[in-house]
Amino acid sequence: MCFARADPLKTDRRAIRKTIIRFAMSKPTHQGEDRKKRIHHKMSPRKRQWGAEKRTDPLSHLHETPSDFAVTYSRIAIVISIVFWLMYLTSVIIRQMIDGPKDYNFTAQTIGYTAVMFFLTLSALVYLITRQGSLQRFKKHIRTPRRVLEEFFSSNQPSITVLIPSYNEEVSVIRKTMLSAALQEFSNIRVVLLLDDDPFKVKPEDRERIDKTHALPAEIETLLSEPLSRAQALRAEILNAERKGGEHVLKIAAAYHSAAEWLEATAEKEIIEDHVDIFFADQVLRSLAGDLRAAAQDMTAALQRGVEFSNERLEQLCNRLVWIFNAKLGFFERKRYISLSREKNKAMNLNSYIGLMGGAYRKLETEDGTVLMPAEDEASADLVVKDSDFILTLDADSILLREYCQRLVYFLYQPDAADVAVVQTPYSSFRGASTRLERLAGATTDIQHIIHQGMTHYGATFWVGANAVIRKRALEDIVEREFIGGFEIKRYVQDHTVIEDTESSVDLALHGWRLMNYPERLSYSATPPDFGSLAVQRERWANGGLLIFPKLLKLRRERKHAGRPLHMLEFLIRMCYMTSIAWSSVGLLFILAYPYDGRLLSPLVLLAAAPYFIAMAMDLKACRYRYSDIFLIYGFNLLLLPVNLVGTFKSLQQAVTTKKIPFARTPKVKNRTATAWQYLLAPLFIVGFSLFTMWRNIEGENWGNAAFAGFNAFTASWAIVAYIGIKNMIVDLWLAYRDWLYVEVPVKKASKKKRKASAPEPVELAPEPIVMAGQNN
Repeated sequence: MCFARADPLKTDRRAIRKTIIRFAMSKPTHQGEDRKKRIHHKMSPRKRQWGAEKRTDPLSHLHETPSDFAVTYSRIAIVISIVFWLMYLTSVIIRQMIDGPKDYNFTAQTIGYTAVMFFLTLSALVYLITRQGSLQRFKKHIRTPRRVLEEFFSSNQPSITVLIPSYNEEVSVIRKTMLSAALQEFSNIRVVLLLDDDPFKVKPEDRERIDKTHALPAEIETLLSEPLSRAQALRAEILNAERKGGEHVLKIAAAYHSAAEWLEATAEKEIIEDHVDIFFADQVLRSLAGDLRAAAQDMTAALQRGVEFSNERLEQLCNRLVWIFNAKLGFFERKRYISLSREKNKAMNLNSYIGLMGGAYRKLETEDGTVLMPAEDEASADLVVKDSDFILTLDADSILLREYCQRLVYFLYQPDAADVAVVQTPYSSFRGASTRLERLAGATTDIQHIIHQGMTHYGATFWVGANAVIRKRALEDIVEREFIGGFEIKRYVQDHTVIEDTESSVDLALHGWRLMNYPERLSYSATPPDFGSLAVQRERWANGGLLIFPKLLKLRRERKHAGRPLHMLEFLIRMCYMTSIAWSSVGLLFILAYPYDGRLLSPLVLLAAAPYFIAMAMDLKACRYRYSDIFLIYGFNLLLLPVNLVGTFKSLQQAVTTKKIPFARTPKVKNRTATAWQYLLAPLFIVGFSLFTMWRNIEGENWGNAAFAGFNAFTASWAIVAYIGIKNMIVDLWLAYRDWLYVEVPVKKASKKKRKASAPEPVELAPEPIVMAGQNN
C-alpha cells in the first residue's frame, strides 16, 4: 500500500496560517476595566481610607528620559542654593557678628543657628546633587536587548542562590516572594528560605503557619512541575530531531502559548486581598504570560516572512521555556544546629547559610543539640549545601520582576564591572496603598530610589538590603571569623549594627570592591501600612549610621595612602547618608524648641531651601504623586522626629556601652501594629509647643517665627489625624497605660514532688525537615 507524501513546505505554510489565526483569536492577557472589576469583586472587603491611592499599576520599569528643562533646572537649583546660602552668611550672619550685640547669649545663638541651618542646607544640597546624578544616568541608560541576553546565557550558565531570610512572616507573603524568584529565567537557580523561627519553641497558634511554611518549597516545585515537564520534553524532542524546520518552530510557539495560558490560569487562582496580591498576579504572572505570548507571535510572524531558524536559535528558545520553571527550592533552619550562630538578626541568618555553602556535613547528636561536622564526601553526608557563583539576598516581603536576575548578572559579566561586588535595583513601592500613611511612605521610598541611582553616579553606592545580587567571591574577601563555644562563626554581612547592609558596603569598599545600582525598576518591597510598624522600621534605619562613620574615615585614609583618594562628592554623599538623620533630627528639634533671636531670620534661608522643595515636588509628580504631597511629607517627618531621635540616641548608647542594640524586625501583619506611647505623646507635644510659640511670637510681633510655628502646628496636627488617627491614638495610649498598671505576680517555686505531679504532658518538638525538601541545597 502506498501513501502520497505531502509537500512539507505547503504543510508548514498551512500550519503557520492556522497558528497565527489561533494566536490572534486566543484569549489575551487580562487587562483593562474588565480585569479591574474582576479584581475588586474578588478582593476581600477592607475599608480604604480617604486619600489612599486608587491606581494599582506600577511605574514603568524604565525611567523616562529626562527633558532638557529637567536637567537644566537641576543644575541651576544647585547653584541657587549655594548662592543664597552664601548671601545669607554674608548679609545676615557676618553683619550681625560685626554690628550686632556683643553679649555671650546672642553670639551663642548666632553660632548655634548657623550650624543648624548649615547642616540642614547641606542635606538639601546633597539631595540636589544626587538627583542631578540620577538624571544623568537615566539620560544615558540604554536597555540591553533581550536577544543579546539570550545569546550570552546560551554560552554562559552561571549559578545563583536566592536567600530569603524570614522570621514570623505570613505564608502568603513568603509564597509570592519565593514564586517571583523561582520564575526568574535562569539555568541554574536555587531558592532557599532561611527560616529564623525557633523550631523547638513553637506556640500552638503558630504551629499551622510554621507547617505551611515548611511545605512551601515542595508546593511551589509541584506547581511548576507541570509546565517544566512539558518544556523539558519539547526540548528533548527538538534537540534529538535530525532535521529541524518550520514545524519545530510552530511546536515551540505552541508551547509558549500553552505556558502563557498556564500562567494566566495560575493568576486567576490567586487570592486577591490587597494591592500587593494584585501586583503579583499582574506584574509577575500575567506579565510573564504576555511576554511569552508575544514571543510566540513573533516566531510565527518570522516564519511567515520566510525567516529560517538556526539550530542554536531553536535551542535558545527551548532553553528559555525550561529555565523559567526549573528552579530548585528548599528551606533551612539554622536554629536546629548549636554549631551555628544564635544571634537574633537577619545578618547572622544569612551568614549561617553562606558559611555552609560549598560544603558537605554530617549531623552529630549531642546532649546540647545537633552539631554540623564536616563530612569526608557528599556520599557520606547528611547535609550538602551547594555553592554558587552569585548570591541574591531577598527580603521575604519583596517581589522581583521577571528579568531581574538575567539583567543584573549580565551586567556583572561586563569588562567594566569586574570589580563590582553588589548590583541591585533599589526597591520601589507597591502602588494602590489602602492607607494614607502607606501611600506617603511609599512616596518617600520612590524618592529614595531616585537618590540611590544618583549616588551610583558619584561612586557612593550603598547596599540596600531588600534585594541585591552579590558576587560570592567578594564576600570571601570581607569574611570575619571567630570561635564561639568551640565552633567557628563566619561573618560575611556585618551585624555590629542593625543596618548591616550599610556597614558591609564600607567593608567591600575597603577591599577595593564597588557597588552599583542598576537604573531600572525591577524590584518592589512592602511599605508599612500603619504608624506602629513604620516607627519600628524607621527607628532601626536611624540607628547605626554614627557607629559606621569611623569606617568611612578609615576608607578615606586608606584610599589616600594608596594614591586613589576619595572624590570630595563621594565622601560628602556617603557622610550624609550615614549621619544626616542624626543632624537633621537634632537640628529640627532646636529650630522647633529654641526661641532664636528674630534678627537671625531672613528670607534668604527660605530662598536657599526653595530649590530643594521644588525639586522634590517635581520628583513626586514624576513618580505619579501630587505636587502638594511635599507639604504632607513635611508633616510626616515631624511625626518621625521622635523616632529618628530615639534611633540616634541608641547609636550613641551602643558607642558608649559597646553593647549591641537588639535587631527589631518590621512587623508584617494584616492587622494594625500598636504604637509605643512615646511616639504618640511626642507629636502632641510638638503641636502644643508650636501653638505656644506662635502665641508668644504674635504678642512680641515676631511675625516670621509666628508663621513658622503656626505652620508646624497645622502640619503636625494634620499628620496626627491623617497618619495615626485619633481613635487609634486613644486605643494605643490606653493599651500602654493598662500595661503600665499591670504587675506580673511572681510564681512561687513548688516543691520537686508537686512539680512532678503537676507536670504537663510533654510537647512534641518540631520534626526535622526532610533533606530532599530543602536541606540538600
